[in-house]
Amino acid sequence: MCRKLYSSYFIAILMIIIGLGFSCNQVSQKQLPVYNPIDVNPLLVDKSKQNVDENHTIANFSLTNQNGEVITQEDYRNKVYVADFIFTRCPSICPIMTNNMAKIQNIFKENDDIKFLSMSVTPVIDSVSVLRDYANRNDVIDTKWNITTGSKKHIYELARKSFFAVVDQGDGGLQDFIHTETFILVDTKKQIRGFYDGTNDEDVKRLVREINVLIDETNN
Repeated sequence: MCRKLYSSYFIAILMIIIGLGFSCNQVSQKQLPVYNPIDVNPLLVDKSKQNVDENHTIANFSLTNQNGEVITQEDYRNKVYVADFIFTRCPSICPIMTNNMAKIQNIFKENDDIKFLSMSVTPVIDSVSVLRDYANRNDVIDTKWNITTGSKKHIYELARKSFFAVVDQGDGGLQDFIHTETFILVDTKKQIRGFYDGTNDEDVKRLVREINVLIDETNN
């Protein structure tokens, strides 16, 4: 009788250990989705891209950062990065977003494979000197985080056709204006892997977790 009880107890413990191992393995193998235009709310996708169901990547870009340097895809080659769209005079969501981006920057401060990209939606106002002051006030690490200005049409096309960050349609003209709280996670292949509310603490925590998932995926 004792032997049967011992045997049953041993089997139960063994099953728990196997179950825990399987569970941990499942977590370690978790992968983030790859977003194509068809996977995103159509309101966020430029009409020219709405039916695309594969191979979407962030388009090439040419922007100017807080140090007057030209920033392109080459500066993000083989990097995981988080992108957003802000403007320095924003009194509402942008300060919260920038504060949260700074927190994420500091979490990954020692990891050279993680970078950040902020694009001004009022590029005429946000000159290099204005961005430099904004970067200083928000503890931006220049080697990790580019806060950029450039052609309004170019930036707005990136928002609508590459990053899918904006609900309304537009042409990047004088009267066009976008305002979004979205953080976008991009992998080393220039693919979108996640969208997050940059003003929401829980979503920011989720972003941090999923950056780590993406790091593991990249390294394996």
